[in-house]
Amino acid sequence: MKRIQITTPTSYDIIIEPGALSRVGEFLSELYTPRKVCIIADSTAGSLYCETVSNALKEAGFTPSRVLFPAGEHSKNLTTYANVLEALASENLSRSDVVISLGGGVATDIAGFVAGTYMRGIDLVHIPTTFLSAMDASIGGKAAVNLLQGKNLAGIFWAPRLVICDPDTFKNLRQTQVHDGLAEGVKNAVVSDASLIPRIQNGDLEYMLERSLSIKKSLVEVDERDQGLRQLLNFGHTIGHCIEKASSYSVSHGQAVAIGMIAEAKAAFGMGYTNTDISGELTKILSGLGLPTELRYTAEELYPFALIDKKISDGMISIVVPEAIGKCTLKKITLAELGEYLYQACR
Repeated sequence: MKRIQITTPTSYDIIIEPGALSRVGEFLSELYTPRKVCIIADSTAGSLYCETVSNALKEAGFTPSRVLFPAGEHSKNLTTYANVLEALASENLSRSDVVISLGGGVATDIAGFVAGTYMRGIDLVHIPTTFLSAMDASIGGKAAVNLLQGKNLAGIFWAPRLVICDPDTFKNLRQTQVHDGLAEGVKNAVVSDASLIPRIQNGDLEYMLERSLSIKKSLVEVDERDQGLRQLLNFGHTIGHCIEKASSYSVSHGQAVAIGMIAEAKAAFGMGYTNTDISGELTKILSGLGLPTELRYTAEELYPFALIDKKISDGMISIVVPEAIGKCTLKKITLAELGEYLYQACR
């Protein structure tokens, strides 16, 4: 078993252990006496793992309940959020009880938003079951749902009390879900550690997970509220989120980020923000991992979605400038410059 501690105002551990699902009750007993626990899961993870987690909680004296919603990005909305809140209320959960997320990034986001707002906040435990949610959504305290106008526009910062990662769950992932995780691993390599690329290419997914967690930990601990250096983790996401919305979420998050990284590297070079164009190298790396690399939308199609990016403040948006694989910086640009930036990305 490995434990990684995230040291923020609300500190918490990440437990990584094969078979951890059957020990969930034991891990929660380190923090809590027996109480009600509501498992919030997408339908896929729920059918695979809810029984195991519920039994583990019962064995430790907890009283579990569950709320399931349809798997997929289309469930990440205010309707699902409201339905889950109503379910918690119908279960008579109190402020001393606990919410568990079980599933991928959508489950993590919905459960986090629910936990942070139900009765003005109750405790939260994440159990990510995909590479992407384990490396990204389950740590750092961000939780959000999509609005009709764009992605992640309604949300909250609400840190978990514990993250339990069982790598055995990754054996049940579809290949596209594995690819989504690889894209996130490549992003972390570009942002912070070029030596991670060959480990990803060699299929060392355990190392990718642990190193990615270490990279995110270092940024979250110095910038929990995403006001400075943590924004480096947005590489590929500014354009990636636009792609997701433009495609009505038929392009997965990881696929969109892969395309977005290439486009943002191309744009940064085209705008003269960096003297190095890493887009060609990124294209080779990502295509070699089975990820899409071609941007099929125009600047005109993407620009309306970019204008409602939650990173915009005082008419400026912070973008990530890749100077080399392993080294990125942040730059604020105007919304007028954002239009030209997208044009360069789409050339």
